[in-house]
Parts: sequence; C-alpha cells; structure tokens
Amino acid sequence: MELIPDLPETVARECLLRASYQQFPLIASVCKLWQREISLPDFFRHRKASGHSQELVVLSQARVDPVKELGSGKTIPTPVYRISVLEPESGLWIELPPVPGKSSGLPLFCRLASVGSDLVVIGGLDPVTWRTSDSVFIFSFLTSTWRNGTSMPGGSRSFFACASDSQRNVFVAGGHDEDKNALTSALVYDVAEDRWALLPDMGRERDECTAIYRAGKFHVIGGYATEEQGRFSKTAESFDVTTWQWSQRAEDFLSSGMTTWPPVCAAGENGELYACCRRDLMVMRDDTWHKVGNLPADVCNVSYVAVRRSGKLVVIGSARYGEPSVGYNWDISNFRWVKLETPERYEGHVQAGCFLEI
Repeated sequence: MELIPDLPETVARECLLRASYQQFPLIASVCKLWQREISLPDFFRHRKASGHSQELVVLSQARVDPVKELGSGKTIPTPVYRISVLEPESGLWIELPPVPGKSSGLPLFCRLASVGSDLVVIGGLDPVTWRTSDSVFIFSFLTSTWRNGTSMPGGSRSFFACASDSQRNVFVAGGHDEDKNALTSALVYDVAEDRWALLPDMGRERDECTAIYRAGKFHVIGGYATEEQGRFSKTAESFDVTTWQWSQRAEDFLSSGMTTWPPVCAAGENGELYACCRRDLMVMRDDTWHKVGNLPADVCNVSYVAVRRSGKLVVIGSARYGEPSVGYNWDISNFRWVKLETPERYEGHVQAGCFLEI
C-alpha cells in the first residue's frame, strides 16, 4: 500500500517529513500506515537530518483562576498550572490539553522530561491537599493524548532532580521525604516499558538539587543535606549508564557565587554546559566556569534554560518573583539577546521545563 496514492514513496515521505508537529495527531488518525510511518524512529532521524524538525520548550506554567473567597471575606488568586509550549524559532505559543481528571491543574513543583515524542510529568504536590504525589503522566505529541504511567516507587519524594536521555529513560535523584529528610536515593524510568528501576545511592544527600543529562551521564548538581537546610553544596556527581556506577564526587563543581541559589543549567548536544545564576550567564570550559554575558534585567530570575541546535540559548524567566514571565533567544555566535513576543496568557509563573525536538 502506498503512503500517498500515485506518488513515489520518497516524495510521499518528504511530504510527511515537512508536516508541523501540531498536524501529527491528524496524520496519525488518517490511516494505520501514516500512523506507523510517523511513529518510526527513522522518521524522526530523517526529519532532524533534513532540517524539518521543530524545537519546543515545554513548560509547567501558571494561569490564574477566577478569584476565590476566603472565610474572612478576602479574596486571593489561586494559581493553576498547565502545560504551555513555545516554539522558539517561530515564537508560537500553544497550550496542551489538560490531564484528564485534573481540574485543579498539574501537581505543584512537578518535574518535566522529554523522551522521543513524549512528554513525561513526574511527582510534585497535589494542588488541593498539598500531599506529595508519586504520579506519572505521559503526553504523546503524535496523538495529542495523555496516559498514566506507573507511579514513582520508593516512598514520598519531592523537590528532586530530574533529567532524561531524550531517547528512552528519565532519571530521578535526591529531594526529600515526608519528614523533610534529604535523600541519597535515585531511580530510572523506562518510558517505553513503563517500568521503574532503582539506581545505586548517591554519595551524599541532595535536596533541591539540579540535574542534566550530558555526554552519556546523568549529572546531579548541588542541593543540600538534611542538617544543612538551604546551604547549597558546590559538589556534583555523575551516574554512568554504561558502568551503572556513580563517579567520584566533584567537590568544587560550582563556584562560590553559584551556591547562594541553585543555578539553572542546560547541556547541548556537543556537551557544552551553560548555567544562569543571578544576573550572569556562565559556560563551563576546561572544568572552569566563565561568565559570557549578562542576563537581561527582565529575565534574571531564570525559570528555565535550553541549548538549541541552531547555536542559540532560550531563556525563560522574570524580573523577580510575581512579575510576568518572558523569553529570550541568545545567539552564541554574536552574544546578542533577542526578546520573544509573549502573549499575556503565557506570562504566568514557570515552575519547570524541558526541551523537545520533534
């Protein structure tokens, strides 16, 4: 059976390769042949190699519900978090369909990760009860549908670090339990198999740590132990998926100025590592952090940063907590900031983000 009647296979496939990611659910619904074609790993490899892939910044972002009344007669806005998606090349923003049955929005402080054409939402706090959630929700960009994943095992865990290899696995480490004890434990979630596995423990407790996946390793950065209570560590350690072991701890991975608050980090495909800390944009070269620029004043409270294939960074943040969220592209080649147009409905507070190329 032909992909498109009366067209050579190569031409028909080129037509599908050029489709927008927003058209994938419609394409998948046309016929099983088209659905199978856009689900193949080779399809996305060819789409990326031919320059037709689309880079997406996926955010857990607040909107404000209608004002609710308190017992005293006062009113406050109640933030409800949803998934918003920015296409930094075009500046287009959209909102994903809500998770079924979650009228109160996403769990607060949940973590986001991308695996293939899927978005994975893990953990957080129930927005109604504020109890720790072990939930896993997965959104398919191919079908525009949500499904439930196997719950995160190992007991209560919140404010943990999370990163993915973008291909199959999501890694989780640290955070704290329901008694506010910082954790050393770590997990890995195989999205295709819908299965969790335990990793060896880290070398130290790490609450409110940061994580990236870089050069075949899961890196966990900073955080603090139970007795340190907010005094962030300069250390980092890396889990090598080939040896299934943690590396020796790097004692001075972060510079002194980067520990007053955990930096927001991002790694590129070539292994380059960037961090936004206070008003500084930093890059690591030869195991040393160097300042390469100042952040714009209205984005210095950074919520998320990603490295794009085009040689640009995209940074999402605000001037300070409570101010509107804005976005910028930073061109690595000429050190130039370009502000992205942000519609008012996408100016809400950002709690988490991930980068996806589809």
